[in-house]
Amino acid sequence: MMKQVLVHKPGGPESLDYVDAPIPSPGPGQVQIRAEAYGVGHPDVLIRTGVYKWMPPLPANPGNELAGRITAVGAGVTEVSVGTKVLLTARDLSMRGGCYAEYVVVPADAVHVLPEDVDVETAVCLTNYQAAHALLQECLHPRAPKTLLVVGAAGGVGTALVQLGKRAGMTVIGTVSTDEKAAFARSNGADHVIFYRREDVVARTKGLAGERGVGLVLDHVSGPEFTSYLGVLGKWGTLVTYNAFAGLPEENLIRAMRGHMGVCPSVRCFSFHIYDDDRDGRRALMTEMIGALARGEIKPVVAARFALSDVRSAHALLDSGGGLGKIIMKP
Repeated sequence: MMKQVLVHKPGGPESLDYVDAPIPSPGPGQVQIRAEAYGVGHPDVLIRTGVYKWMPPLPANPGNELAGRITAVGAGVTEVSVGTKVLLTARDLSMRGGCYAEYVVVPADAVHVLPEDVDVETAVCLTNYQAAHALLQECLHPRAPKTLLVVGAAGGVGTALVQLGKRAGMTVIGTVSTDEKAAFARSNGADHVIFYRREDVVARTKGLAGERGVGLVLDHVSGPEFTSYLGVLGKWGTLVTYNAFAGLPEENLIRAMRGHMGVCPSVRCFSFHIYDDDRDGRRALMTEMIGALARGEIKPVVAARFALSDVRSAHALLDSGGGLGKIIMKP
């Protein structure tokens, strides 16, 4: 027997049940993985609360990323073998979730092979970097952005965006809520930080960016403040929403954009689900980030570590927004 986490009735962290389950065996074309680390992220919360558009059926296992080693292979598997260190994300599976378990069985072609010197704790942070890489490189702009505004620069994806923005040679401005998060964002490479609870973000950003303005704004909050970021864009600048934690914008978007015709702004709505049917594109992004991690070009930050049995505490921290970097769990 093994342990896994299930949600029988959607709700808060208390809805996460740590239960016994049979250890699954691989069939033809499949591999069995013994987990060594799990990532904890907002898609897990959306499954836990039952509101995910790509919700698996109940009872649902909300985990979406793990790293570990292959412990058994099914008939016909030749590309990997027992002992191979791998990363698994539910983005490469036919259904989201399923990773909060001591052992999982998945198609062999779903795993990403990890170099031996890559740590599993940092490897499970790479889904954030995979999304950040897509946001920075594939949300194309008429002109390569020189200045980047990251809303929420101390979160999981925010940290990845700051590091990858600097890797691409951009000047990075990040918004934060506390002095601790400001120091954290600066330690990851942010050139400037803005305290969104006590400063005028638009005015401060314009002051920092100067006449050239900001080339790219990446916002996962949306809500009533979203259209205000049009005011920081320079010529041909792009405003990207990649989540909507505060709901949808209240202002008419086209009217707001026409108020900034002098810079010809663009607005893009990004979701990583654009890669659901693009296996090559999705895996190319992850391959690039695994290589960047192995070369030391990125430095994922672990905010906190929990045991899988303490999954409710991990989700409580995620819900609070208090983590700096990525929350992970261990079996």
